[in-house]
Order: sequence, then structure tokens, then C-alpha cells
Amino acid sequence: MTLQDELTKYFGFTSFRPGQEEIIQTLLKGQDVLAVLPTGNGKSLCYQLAGYLREGLVVVVSPLLSLMEDQVMQLQKQGEKQVVAYNSLLSKSERNYVIKHLSRYKFLFLSPEMLNHPELSEQLKRQKIALFVVDEAHCVSQWGVDFRPEYQYLGEIRRQLGLPVTLALTATATAPVQRDIERVLFSTDPVLVRHSVNRENISLFVTQTEQKEQELEALMTKAKGAMIIYCATKKKLNGFIICFVESTQSVIITEGWMLPREGSSSNSSVKINCSF
Repeated sequence: MTLQDELTKYFGFTSFRPGQEEIIQTLLKGQDVLAVLPTGNGKSLCYQLAGYLREGLVVVVSPLLSLMEDQVMQLQKQGEKQVVAYNSLLSKSERNYVIKHLSRYKFLFLSPEMLNHPELSEQLKRQKIALFVVDEAHCVSQWGVDFRPEYQYLGEIRRQLGLPVTLALTATATAPVQRDIERVLFSTDPVLVRHSVNRENISLFVTQTEQKEQELEALMTKAKGAMIIYCATKKKLNGFIICFVESTQSVIITEGWMLPREGSSSNSSVKINCSF
């Protein structure tokens, strides 16, 4: 079967997005990859398909619980049962179960902090690792806005695991950040796959106004789909909530870590997600 046949078999797609096929082919050759791809370009498919085509466990290091849970959910929707997120949402007994049955899983998602746990790291050394994936790899760099000190240890952990084939993924890598990723994570130069992060369907406009509510109302009348409104403060968010809930708009409100709650109305097709 060709790689495109495998893509159709596992995911139902008939073609790759830019960069995906090159990344997967390189990984299947046993070469490390640093991939700089725009958000929404299907970076996760790269390690998922390559993982299916390589024997062993796919270890995915991710900085956020929400990212892990989303990836696990997406894989489960595709019918994958051998997937788990090893994180603080699991009870102690559940984490112990994962450690004892690690060989049963195909995909393991975890944070760099969890990867440092002695019990888990010792068990990982006994596994055949198909791929070692570092998501949001720019977190290794002090030049980056999302620097995470724990990411600095991933290169050493990778060496302890026997230098498995590694994929570093990011949508944000200036030249200094890229050099840091290569220095920290890799012992030899990885294959670099870079595609422009420019999104032709996204534009940025700045409007100066003292009448924000009226400007937003005008935009809502023109909107053909959903709108997302970000507020700098909770006070400002609450002001918009009062304005929009009393209007004819349907509103989904998200305040920081809180779950969304719905405002009223049923006579508008426009959805506004107000987030603080």
C-alpha cells in the first residue's frame, strides 16, 4: 500500500496537507524531524499515521491538559482504544494501572513533569518506542513566550529512552527558537520541514472607537457564522454579557477556566463566544 492508501485506511482522507507526507515519510525512514507548520494544518496526523506504521508506543509530550484531552478524544472518536493521557486528572490507582499495563497502549500523552516521574520513566525504558513526539516544541526556548523549564530536560530523557525517532512540532519558531529546539532535543541535526504560518483566509483590522457595543452589534448583523469576542477583564466581559443576552443574539460565555454557559435566545443564527 502507498502512504496515501494508508492515509485513507486510517483517517478516510484522500490527500495530504502541505508538509504532512514529507514529515511522515522521513519518520518512517527512521530520521528525526523538526516540523514548523501553521496551526490547524494537521500536525497531529503526522505522528498518528507514522505511529500506526511503526511498531511500538507513541509517546506524546504536551504542555497543556486541554491539548492532551482533546487529542485523546479525537483518537477515541476514530475508534482508537489504546490511548491514554497520563496526567493529574487520573487517580493514583488509575496512574498505577497505566504504568503496569503500558505495553497495551499505542498512544501515551503526558506532560514533561509527568515524564520525570521515576516509576513511569523506568517502565518507559522497557518499552519499544515507535515515536517520541514533543508538541509545542518552542516551549524549550527561553526566547519563546511559552518557555517551560521542564522542557529543557526532554533531550536528556530522550537519551535515557535510547534516542527513539523524534518529531518536534511547533507553529512558532523564530531562528533563535529553532536553534534552541535543535540544541535541547536532538543529538544530531533533524530534518527541518517548514511551511509558512500565513493564513490567507485570516485578516487583522484595528478599529478605534468609543462605542464598542454599537460597533460589535453592527458586526453581528454582517456575520455569516460564529463570532468570538475576547475581553481583557471580567468586568468588561460582564458588561458585554448584559448587552448581548438582552439582545436577540445567542451567546456562549466562557470565563477563564469555567465551563461555557449559554445565554438566551433562539431567534438568531449568530453565535457569539465571549471569553475572558
